[in-house]
Amino acid sequence: MTLLLYRIDDRLIHGQVVVGWGQPLDITFIVLVSDEVAGSDWEQELYRMAVPPEMTIYFHSAADALAALPRYRSATGRGILVTGDIATMRALVDGGGVDVVNVGGIHSGNGRVQRLRYVFLSPAEERALRDMAARGVKITAQDVPGSRPVSLDDLIAGIEP
Repeated sequence: MTLLLYRIDDRLIHGQVVVGWGQPLDITFIVLVSDEVAGSDWEQELYRMAVPPEMTIYFHSAADALAALPRYRSATGRGILVTGDIATMRALVDGGGVDVVNVGGIHSGNGRVQRLRYVFLSPAEERALRDMAARGVKITAQDVPGSRPVSLDDLIAGIEP
């Protein structure tokens, strides 16, 4: 399995991930990293229903995902890893597991400011993204594969392509 995309998307698994990214990248598996979902059988079942039968979905907590990453990178198949928030992706980055991050949908919330039509960030989230970039992680925002990637500087400045 090869991980082709490391994505932050607060909706986790939905049509844009499965169809928008999954089909063009010819994905065979998705790794969903969420402490909450990893601990909930019924939430896992809900996400399984959103994935077509030809795709496999794996569930991990942030801590377990770090240990599992080498397996996903070395076996056959093509995959996407998705987290629901910046903090979880940062845990993977801090653990040495990720060097390229795609910021997808992060929706409006308490203390967040709209940066792109599909990305709202709090000051703490902006700092976390900048901290990851300072460690050499390439961070771009991109809602679907056909749109132009937005650099971290443009994302934080709110400059749409």
